[in-house]
Amino acid sequence: MHQPMIETRKQEEIDFHDRVRQGVYEQRWSPEGEARVAHDPLWSNFKYYAIEGASLALSRQWLREYGRHATVLDYCCGNGEDAIYLARHGAARVIGIDISDVSIQNCRRGASAAGVDDRVTFETMDAEALTFEDNTFDLVNEYGVLHHLDLDTSMAELVRVLKPGGRFIGTETLGHNPLIRWYRTRTPELRTAWEAQHILRRDSFELMRRYFSTVEMHFFHLATLAAVPFRMTPVFRPLLAGLRGIDAALLRLPGLRWHAWQTVFMLSGPRKK
Repeated sequence: MHQPMIETRKQEEIDFHDRVRQGVYEQRWSPEGEARVAHDPLWSNFKYYAIEGASLALSRQWLREYGRHATVLDYCCGNGEDAIYLARHGAARVIGIDISDVSIQNCRRGASAAGVDDRVTFETMDAEALTFEDNTFDLVNEYGVLHHLDLDTSMAELVRVLKPGGRFIGTETLGHNPLIRWYRTRTPELRTAWEAQHILRRDSFELMRRYFSTVEMHFFHLATLAAVPFRMTPVFRPLLAGLRGIDAALLRLPGLRWHAWQTVFMLSGPRKK
């Protein structure tokens, strides 16, 4: 009785992401990128990614540090930007997987354009039923993926395919801020029903501790959200820098930090059965 519901949920994810990524090859924000997707209502929240430089910098720092000479899985790789980045920065082998065929086609096109298609491969695959052998990867990377998945199932699969000393680097949005929750309820067309109901919260990270001995979290983007309306103006960069300073103070507060928009986190010490 349960299987048809699971398959319907996954098909909705495939259909949604095929539609979102059709003809869109770049997911990192830039003024030019915003101009390219401005006509598409499914990308209307792209503007918020103008402020994510600090969180992206930490993620990329970790990818350079732990991805060098490593066998890396880019988990639900989207359009493949992180897989390409890893291939350019010393990873021994990178495999990107995604449930969307359109995404995988975009990834292959991007890797070829970047000249790294000899170091990175992409496959269409269900992230909850990976076809890799146990203990295959030194590192798994993901960006904005886990709230699309059954978290228990995906964590079990990730622990299985990671080597005993492997690590997981993730970037996710959080579900506690009431203003951000309000925005999500007002824009249901920008996400699948499953995604909307499974934005990560504190209990999500408690679940991860059942699978990994160490969960290291860093919180980003609270006051900096106020800079979004100014992203195309000359005041954007100095305003963003000032608001980042405010965030540095606010997000040290244990309760308030969970109201951040994003967390960048590392899971290590996979608990092997």
